[in-house]
Amino acid sequence: QVQLVESGGGLVQAGGSLRLSCAASGTIFRLNVMGWYRQAPGKQRELVASITNDGRTNYADSVKGRFTISKDNAKTTLHLQMNSLKSEDTANYYCILSQATKNYWGQGTQVTVSS
Repeated sequence: QVQLVESGGGLVQAGGSLRLSCAASGTIFRLNVMGWYRQAPGKQRELVASITNDGRTNYADSVKGRFTISKDNAKTTLHLQMNSLKSEDTANYYCILSQATKNYWGQGTQVTVSS
């Protein structure tokens, strides 16, 4: 089993920054993909960014150039640095770890951007 715990959400003004973190524990395989999804009220959950075990990244077009995904050296903590935040970034952000055909989700952390 894998446990994911997010932190770092909150309220920020438009143009500001936040850094989300996701601490992973449990049985984590070397080959995996970790990422962040978000879901705003009334909308579908969407991929924000992902990173493979060898560091390849992928970003949604809406966040390219503003958000940066990274993992710590131990590869057990995932981060999402969010800069130049916009009101449309307001959502609940979820951490995901995919390995061995299974997906594990965190409980989510709320990000609210005031205009």
